Amino acid sequence: MTIIQKLVAGTKWLLGADRGGRNVWVFPDDTFIVSYPRSGNTWTRFLIANLVSPDDPATFANIERKIPEIEANTRRQLAALPRPRILKSHEYFDPRYKRVVYIVRDPRDVILSYYSFQLKKRFIEDGYPMDRYVSRFIAGELDTYASWGDHVATWLVSRHSSPDFLLLRYEDILAVPQRQLARIASFLGIESDPARLDRAVALSSADRMRGLEKKDEGIYIVTRKTRKDIPFVGTAVSGAWKSSLPEHLAAQIESAWAPIMKSLGYELAAPGLSDDLRYRASEQVWAALAGKLKA
Repeated sequence: MTIIQKLVAGTKWLLGADRGGRNVWVFPDDTFIVSYPRSGNTWTRFLIANLVSPDDPATFANIERKIPEIEANTRRQLAALPRPRILKSHEYFDPRYKRVVYIVRDPRDVILSYYSFQLKKRFIEDGYPMDRYVSRFIAGELDTYASWGDHVATWLVSRHSSPDFLLLRYEDILAVPQRQLARIASFLGIESDPARLDRAVALSSADRMRGLEKKDEGIYIVTRKTRKDIPFVGTAVSGAWKSSLPEHLAAQIESAWAPIMKSLGYELAAPGLSDDLRYRASEQVWAALAGKLKA
């Protein structure tokens, strides 16, 4: 950075005009919706926003007002929001986050979604080698959020016993959205009944969100300067990796994170990994996490 750039950055920081991100001001009554990127975080905040305000449905034009993303807004903007706040974050473990809804997704599906998203953002070019992409994914070199395994492990191991930590799987939200949204409502202390849950789920459907994306892609901060030929709202399916990710790359991901994946209920495809002795050291911790997931 040049001296002028440093002065500008310093001034923004002093005024709170820099992006929140890791430096966001955290209040004790905050609730964070946290996940590694491309794990269902945006969908979850639509579900919550539509549960909280069923008569004012969430859109990509108003979601940053309802449940803002800390990486997309300035610290000053975030600090000015009415409290208590519900905020979206992709940050790895931060001890200041006292109340957390944490979403996990099968990393073999995450990487397919992330590859498409980074093409959309022009972070990688068309034809970028998937072998290289997987290597960077495992090494935590795709972004500033650490690797999928480090991100998930830091949150789960640090908070698995806390009553202020709700663990959800993207796959379970997809399969039984009303049931998982009811868990979220109970956790947040939001009144819910079957009709209200059904309405929130309907307002947050993948088809509706795709329509909203087309309508608001030019103003939504995440999509307004991105490629229009690649959608932001994905296919909303689980298990796509089985037909779209080469077996040797799926095996690399499993080899890197088998104990975490097993504890979260993700079946391993590579033979022999589930019985490897080196995966048994943290067995009790992962068993506790699995129990929390089923709660």
